[in-house]
Amino acid sequence: MKPGTRKWATRLLGGVAAVAAGLYLSADYIKLNLNRWISEPAGPNRPVTWAPGPAAPPAAPVAAQRPPNIVLIVADDLGFNDVSITGSGVAGTPTPNIDAIGRDGVVFQQGYAGNATCAPSRAALLSGRYATRFGYEFTPTDVQVPDWFPTSIIRPDALFARNIASFKSDWVQQTVFDEAAARNLPPPGDKGMPASEISIAEQLKSRGYHTLHLGKWHLGEASGMRPEQQGFDESLGFIIGGQKYLPEDDPNSVNSKQDFDPIDRFLWANLPYSVQYNGGPRFAPDRYMTDYLSAQAVAAIRANRNRPFFLYLAYNAPHTPLQALKSDYDALSGIRDHRTRVYAAMVRAVDRGVGQVMAELKAQGLDDNTLVVFTSDNGGAHYVGLPQINRPYRGWKATFYEGGIHLPFLMRWPGRIAPGTRFASPVSHFDIFATASAAAGATLPADRVIDGVDLLPHVRGEASGVPHRTLFWRSGGYRTVLHDGWKLHSLTHPAEDRLYHLASDPGEQRDLAGQNPGRVAELKALLAAHDRSQRPPAWPSLIRSPIPLDRPLGVQPRATDAYIYWWN
Repeated sequence: MKPGTRKWATRLLGGVAAVAAGLYLSADYIKLNLNRWISEPAGPNRPVTWAPGPAAPPAAPVAAQRPPNIVLIVADDLGFNDVSITGSGVAGTPTPNIDAIGRDGVVFQQGYAGNATCAPSRAALLSGRYATRFGYEFTPTDVQVPDWFPTSIIRPDALFARNIASFKSDWVQQTVFDEAAARNLPPPGDKGMPASEISIAEQLKSRGYHTLHLGKWHLGEASGMRPEQQGFDESLGFIIGGQKYLPEDDPNSVNSKQDFDPIDRFLWANLPYSVQYNGGPRFAPDRYMTDYLSAQAVAAIRANRNRPFFLYLAYNAPHTPLQALKSDYDALSGIRDHRTRVYAAMVRAVDRGVGQVMAELKAQGLDDNTLVVFTSDNGGAHYVGLPQINRPYRGWKATFYEGGIHLPFLMRWPGRIAPGTRFASPVSHFDIFATASAAAGATLPADRVIDGVDLLPHVRGEASGVPHRTLFWRSGGYRTVLHDGWKLHSLTHPAEDRLYHLASDPGEQRDLAGQNPGRVAELKALLAAHDRSQRPPAWPSLIRSPIPLDRPLGVQPRATDAYIYWWN
């Protein structure tokens, strides 16, 4: 291989993969309403007063009929190995409060995300449906990038094309950017979960619940898409995909910048530090973002202690930019690598917040009558540069390998779920919708397909069979099906099928497609039938780009590395 060609191949695997796995960040951060969220500074902190419920609890006969409170806690880009009840914790750092949810309830050992990236996954979680049923296939993107951004990575120039053309390795193919599609895109904020979808909040509101959203939304801000228009009585957080955790120069912040990731550079230069309440003016939190959201969740629980409530607590941690609270960083002095230590400290803050929420439920006498769910939106991301976050699974966020979609998935409801339960069959994010609906006594919508099922009868051994024999994932020309323990990745770039038997090979290391053509044909038929029941994407994919499966960003790639193409 010519030296110049190797250089370009390295840029393709390193730089382009960063853009591919991070291009959703252009939706998260570049211009989801640029004028409001980036250009305009946030105001100073202001107190939030949560709408109070009744001053006193209901009388005994009514109290006995009170449906359970429901608390849904979702972390952002949290890997399977980041939680100590499912893995070892980051560099061995325990997560005792998160673990307690699973220890006191159920650990779903095959808990799956609705998608491998945050926005479509959240759409599936909140709607109870495959997000592709309503066209939410890709994370919303914006093609406007800053002048310094290496746009040749996503809009290949002639030199790039010549070098790639001379590089004959099967797996190196040119990243494609669809200029025609980009010219016809609506603003990113107009791309989200449509108002016609029924959210968990709307389901529970129909049963008299007070509904609360805290933290990340990332499901659009056009008319009908905002949380206050999707069934939430109160919303405190941010519509775009993320925020800083503290101002960069705050003395309480310890930062880690990934110089190998061009998106990270943009985040540090442009990402705000702000929240808004019910669509009002943006203002700064009064502390580290994770702790702020936790404290506000505690206050919301206190305000609603005397009426049924649904709390959706959507942390943005440990998503980049990597910023830890100095006290958490200092507490982990045994971790020598700076980036790992910052990341572990961010997870430590999430765990602390979970503990505060659980403690407040107990303090208010609500502990036994609250269904609590903890999960992540997708697997850990390769662009943080840490190799262990999804162990023992292969792959990352933006891939349908287990590392991208196999998640911590825990549920607790004292008296209804036996402590220490382990549930082995596959379950999905969209099951939370049906489970919460059943717990609240809400009838599932009859005018649409609901893909989720109530998990409680299965967990309690009251239902026959399994929740799902088959689960699907789709992103453009990359489709995956899990059926009866067999998992097929069907790709158009490169054009191949990969088959794994998860029961004997959960790490997806041994491709059995060549030995099982009949099984491949069976699973491809399932994929085709599923595709026919889904809608076309509501907006086009703009890019397809390779993501190495076995190396995080920042680690020198090799020409023999395995990869998939991510479409977005």
